[in-house]
Amino acid sequence: VQLQASGGGLVQPDGSLRLSCALSGFTVDSYAIAWFRQAPGKEREGVGCMSNNDGRTWYVDSVKGRFTMSGDNAKNTVYLRMDSLKPEDTAVYFCAAERLGGTKWTDPKGWHYWGKGTLVTVSS
Repeated sequence: VQLQASGGGLVQPDGSLRLSCALSGFTVDSYAIAWFRQAPGKEREGVGCMSNNDGRTWYVDSVKGRFTMSGDNAKNTVYLRMDSLKPEDTAVYFCAAERLGGTKWTDPKGWHYWGKGTLVTVSS
C-alpha cells in the first residue's frame, strides 16, 4: 500500500491549487482517505476526509466552502481542490488511508497509511 501526494507549489492569496494523491496497492473504494496538513512549528491537523462507502466528505471549519475532495476510480487518485487560498493555508499536505477507529477523523493517530507530503506555500 502506497500513497503519493503531489501538486503543491507557490500560489498567491485567493489563488487555487489541486493536490493529487495517487494510490497503489489498493483502490479509491478500499479505504477512507483523508488529507492532513502540517505548518511549521504546528501539529499535523486534519483537513478533509472522504468515505470509501458512499463518497461523503467532511471538512474542518477553516476550509469548509474552499476545499473539495474528490476521487477518480479510473486514475486511482484522490484530489484536494483548494480555492480562495490564504497565507494560513501554507503547510505540507499529506494524504492518509484506512481509519483505525477509536478517534476522530481529524486525529492523525487514527490513520494507518501515509504518503510523503507536498508543500503548499500561499504568499504574494
